[in-house]
Amino acid sequence: MSHDAINGYRVMWLFVFFDLPTNTAAERKRAAKFRKTLLKDGFTMLQYSVYIRHCASKESLLVHQQRIKCDIPSKGHVSLLNITDKQYGDILNFMGENAEPLKKAPPQLEFF
Repeated sequence: MSHDAINGYRVMWLFVFFDLPTNTAAERKRAAKFRKTLLKDGFTMLQYSVYIRHCASKESLLVHQQRIKCDIPSKGHVSLLNITDKQYGDILNFMGENAEPLKKAPPQLEFF
């Protein structure tokens, strides 16, 4: 197995899917705060309620999952999904004419 193949299974992607209530001003403010927290933590918006983050390792992924768990609003639904970089490599993205392309994963630095 090549070194790159091993990395493809060690490097992770964390998806956050959410559906938060926005009926009142307070709910809209809380939903916006949750989105901003994700962005500050290095997530990228894939769709309005779907955010993704590249994690260099399972340990890094667990840190980000814990941060999200501490900030989940009391109302609504939040789901976390982690997949390997190898699995993410099979994703198919279709975008309209005005859509910006997704950012590529950052390069990895490894020490042996």
